[in-house]
Amino acid sequence: MKKAIYAILLVTALAVPAAASEGPSLERGKALFEDGKLGTSGKSCATCHQGGRKLEWAATYEEEKLAGIINNCVKQALKGKPLDPDSDDMKSMVMYIKTFAGPGR
Repeated sequence: MKKAIYAILLVTALAVPAAASEGPSLERGKALFEDGKLGTSGKSCATCHQGGRKLEWAATYEEEKLAGIINNCVKQALKGKPLDPDSDDMKSMVMYIKTFAGPGR
């Protein structure tokens, strides 16, 4: 019985750091951008900005300023709770929105 408990504790201890170390990613940023549950309005960022439309300028800003713009949209348009600026979710959103920068978009 003791061995089974230790095995469960070991597996749990090993699993937690692995999940926490995933970090920000473009895939996570895209998923959040398209998620209608980021707020309570039923809208997502993609509702107003399909394919990054009208975000070309925002994508050129420094990360801190872009995070503020994202949180403003989350609060205002999506009626949601702002993301922690230091969170992996925010870093993922910034990373994804930065892909919209550039001419001709």
